[in-house]
Amino acid sequence: MATPEFSPSELKARKISPTELGKMLKIQTEDKIGFLKKIFYTGVPITAIILIELLIFGGRLKGASIAYTFLLLALSFSIAVTENYLVRKIYQALLILTIFRLINFSMPIFFEKNLYSFIFIYVPLAIPLTIAATHQKIVYENNRDTLKKLWIYLPLSVLAGFAFAQAEYILIGARALIPDLSSANLLALIVIMVFIVALIEELMFRAILQTSLEEFLGPAGGIILASLLFGMMHSTYGTPFEMIYTFFVGGFLGYLFYKTRSLPLVVMIHGSINVFLFGIIPHVGPGLGLT
Repeated sequence: MATPEFSPSELKARKISPTELGKMLKIQTEDKIGFLKKIFYTGVPITAIILIELLIFGGRLKGASIAYTFLLLALSFSIAVTENYLVRKIYQALLILTIFRLINFSMPIFFEKNLYSFIFIYVPLAIPLTIAATHQKIVYENNRDTLKKLWIYLPLSVLAGFAFAQAEYILIGARALIPDLSSANLLALIVIMVFIVALIEELMFRAILQTSLEEFLGPAGGIILASLLFGMMHSTYGTPFEMIYTFFVGGFLGYLFYKTRSLPLVVMIHGSINVFLFGIIPHVGPGLGLT
């Protein structure tokens, strides 16, 4: 907590001695230095990721892959030498984002129609994410409380997923990842989009990254920065509107996770968005064909 600043008249009225004044100024200086250090520790790698994502947005994939490789090495080295435990947790989360993007470069699923390609992108991340989540000791909503609220979470997730998917479909005009809405295809889409894609991304951005940033910068800083990276890492869609939109969606999911600590809730909403966006809406049309 920062020490309040006093005017000369206030100092005189309060009868603050030069020694006390020196201590107060020292605390103020230390607070400012501490704040600047936080900005530096988080700002440098996050800015680097944003700049690299802008390279991807501009179509310079080779340069972006090289830059991410160097960032991977820099983050690995920083984790090894940094003494601050909270900083290491943030760098660990950013390291996973870097690995995710490098895997993405090796199999660019955003340019393919194969639903099962997502499995090869996301499943390998399950191991480092599990290790990171265990290491960071993330606090979640009690399982019993989650089950009790499931009757609220499930319809809320479907309704929110439909609403967000409608808006996103207008922005990017997503193509269906399944040939039709048969039971088998729809089940495959739900399993992959909810239990693989949404689960991995929510673990990565909300549970691990946002939580570590919250501990270091406070809830608002954690939610905003995690959402910013979530939005920027949609640069592969090639439209700034998609990045801006997913930034706000990430903020909504981040706030829900902060308030409820329920990973299943944000996973179900995220998964519902993907199911509607890449399966149902492309086949039946916006408004589920009712408009």
